[in-house]
Amino acid sequence: MQQKVDLHLDFPFPVTRVFADVSDHENLGRILGAPMRHLKDGHGEGGKSGLGSVRGVGPALLGIEETIVTFEQDRLIEYKVTKGSGIKNHLGRLMFSDTPSGSHLHYLITFEPTIPGTGGLLHKVLSTAIGKGLRKYAKG
Repeated sequence: MQQKVDLHLDFPFPVTRVFADVSDHENLGRILGAPMRHLKDGHGEGGKSGLGSVRGVGPALLGIEETIVTFEQDRLIEYKVTKGSGIKNHLGRLMFSDTPSGSHLHYLITFEPTIPGTGGLLHKVLSTAIGKGLRKYAKG
């Protein structure tokens, strides 16, 4: 059964800053408090961490790999899990917009668990970890 993590977060920083901070793989790992490493440079818009780039998430031997499949500067980043287990039909979508006091991020993740009955737990882990890291980042 498909799961959906749907987060809306506001930041007191301009879109250009939030996008730059979140689009950099290693920096995103620091923001989220998760082991994240840059594995492969992008080949299109966004350079090193842009379109086609790959990042490893989690412990080296047990983690997953995510590939950036859409990169629109200061507007949109989409990524898919391209290696690893636990989930299938995954898409992460980060949509950025300006607000009068800074910027807004709509972070949407859809996925299906590969192990029946684990979707709720995976949903809770993702929404809690991502939300906590981004809320902390918003406080500067």
